[in-house]
Amino acid sequence: MLYSLGRGVLVPLSRALYRPAIIGTENVPRTGGVILASNHLSFIDSFAIPLASPRQVRFLAKEEYWTAPGVGGWLRKGFFDAVGMVPVNRHSATAAQESLDKGLEVLRAGDAFGIYPEGTRSRDGRLYRGHTGVAWLALNAGVPVVPVGLIGTDQIQPIGARFPTLAKVTVKFGQAIDISPYQDLPAGKARRQLTDDVMAAIAGLTGQEPAGGYNHVPTNPAD
Repeated sequence: MLYSLGRGVLVPLSRALYRPAIIGTENVPRTGGVILASNHLSFIDSFAIPLASPRQVRFLAKEEYWTAPGVGGWLRKGFFDAVGMVPVNRHSATAAQESLDKGLEVLRAGDAFGIYPEGTRSRDGRLYRGHTGVAWLALNAGVPVVPVGLIGTDQIQPIGARFPTLAKVTVKFGQAIDISPYQDLPAGKARRQLTDDVMAAIAGLTGQEPAGGYNHVPTNPAD
């Protein structure tokens, strides 16, 4: 109910303010587990995708968003619940695997799960190599992957900006990638090939220049 109420307010508001171009929603399966794998340009991406998607999309978010005190903390918790975020402890020694396990729970429950294979936001606009967690999830859950291309979200809230501004945004949902051709491959090769194919599909949607390597998490946590 909270998600439906939040979406009922946020979708028309965001579309009135930003008038986003939303392309390919017919490519998102309406039922069953599915991964929406996107490029990552801005903090706002995790809101742009659920607001553009024809179905609820769950993303991971740091659990501190749920524990802040006071009215502000209560409002923030309510907002993150309304958009379907899933809290995760980023400081655990096994945080990476715990994040994948939570994503697997979402998929096995028949829900849509959003993930950024680059791992962190691109600071130069290029598309970085994908980490294989996206393929691990898809192959273990037995679900398709829908590539998502975001354009312009870095102009709404550039890295370091505290508040969003108005800018033109495009959200493209590509054709779902069937995982069955990868299931007969050796596990490591299957994860790498599927991930590379997902990233190639994202590049086709966004037109981003490939960076040719992995993106690195910044040492400054504020980044």
